Amino acid sequence: MAELRHFAPWYPTAAYLYVLCLDTLALAWEYLRRHPDYRIDWLRRARRPDAAHHWGLRLLEDPTLDARDAHPAWLPGHEAVVQLHPDADPPPEATAFAFWRIPGHKQLLHDGKGLALIARSPGLCQRYALAPGLEDGMAVAYAHRDRSTTHAPDTPTPMARPRPPPAALLELHTLQALDATLAGASLRDVAEGLFGADAAAGWYSDGGLRSKVRRLVRRGDALMRGGYRRLAQLPPLEKGRFEEDAKRP
Repeated sequence: MAELRHFAPWYPTAAYLYVLCLDTLALAWEYLRRHPDYRIDWLRRARRPDAAHHWGLRLLEDPTLDARDAHPAWLPGHEAVVQLHPDADPPPEATAFAFWRIPGHKQLLHDGKGLALIARSPGLCQRYALAPGLEDGMAVAYAHRDRSTTHAPDTPTPMARPRPPPAALLELHTLQALDATLAGASLRDVAEGLFGADAAAGWYSDGGLRSKVRRLVRRGDALMRGGYRRLAQLPPLEKGRFEEDAKRP
């Protein structure tokens, strides 16, 4: 039985290394896509066209896609998303919008309301909302939500910086522990998968490792069941909303 556990999808930590480079919006998606009710809504999307807004999205995204391949269309509000607009009154030294000068691997998509641009490079994720009418070579101004509009710099500045290593490792362990418990693994199995068989060999009821694993499991469950909204800078759901949904047929 122990040997079979090693083949479980959640067991190899190497499968979660991509989590170390995710920004907060990408992490929010990782927790949301694991929610059982969200997966049900995805399967029933033809019958529940309004379900996306409940989860903080404009459109439902396929939960089988991790953050490297998914393009969740979050409702607006996150300060990391920079709005790019044509500059109607540019100064002589105004910078022109230059799509190919934005560093990183670029993904241009329609999020259900307008064009969104994501540019990823190692340790960096830049997110933009492109205003209608903006074309390559036009004078451009950029704005953060709830901030004044200013002229864009020569090279767009990073909007999402790498998370500190301890915080990134916490997210990796949290997601791995969450997947393990959703698959029915015991706390000791989780400890072995995350920290190795040698560390789990000293497992006992009041040990520090047991407490650490419990905290990770509780944290993952809380982020999946609504805490992800804080990462995506969305307003919290009304109390009891998820519990109510869990009872629906």
